Amino acid sequence: MTAQGGAGRDEPTPEAFRAATARGLQEQFPGVRVWFGEATGSWWALVPLRGGPRLVEAPSPQQLRDEIMRSRSLG
Repeated sequence: MTAQGGAGRDEPTPEAFRAATARGLQEQFPGVRVWFGEATGSWWALVPLRGGPRLVEAPSPQQLRDEIMRSRSLG
C-alpha cells in the first residue's frame, strides 16, 4: 500500500512516522526536545540537565531513548 488515498489502511509516510516517534519520546521525557536529522540520518535529543543541556545522538529511536535515560541518570 502507498501513503496516498484515504482508505485508512495506508502506511504512514516516513516523515509522519518520524514525527509521531519524536512526539512519543517527548511525551515520555518532558522537557526533552527530540528530532530526526534528515542530513545525518540520526535521531537527536537536547536533554536539559542541572549542568546545562546535553545533545545526544543515536541511530534509532530505541537507542536514543536509552541515551536520554543515561544522560538523565548522570545528571
